[in-house]
Amino acid sequence: QVQLVESGGGLVQPGGSLRLSCVASGSIITINVMGWYRQAPGKERELVADITRTGSTNLADSVKGRFTISRDNAKSTVYLQMNSLNTEDTAVYYCGAKKWGNRWYDYWGQGTQVTVSS
Repeated sequence: QVQLVESGGGLVQPGGSLRLSCVASGSIITINVMGWYRQAPGKERELVADITRTGSTNLADSVKGRFTISRDNAKSTVYLQMNSLNTEDTAVYYCGAKKWGNRWYDYWGQGTQVTVSS
């Protein structure tokens, strides 16, 4: 089993920045991909960004140039640096982890709220 704990959400004005963190614990050796998803009210959960254990990244088109995903394997932590935030980024952000060879995510955190508002 793997446990994921997110932190770093909050209220920020448009144009501002936030950094989310997700710390993994448990059987982390089984994990290859870690990622961030988000879900806004009335919308489906969508991929924001993900990163493999070796550092290959994938970002949604809507956040390219504004968000950066990074990972510190020694700390079992993945980060999401979010810059130039706008109201459309308001959502609950979830950290997920995927085992080696799996197509779908196996573990999820509890989510952290990000609200962009003036």
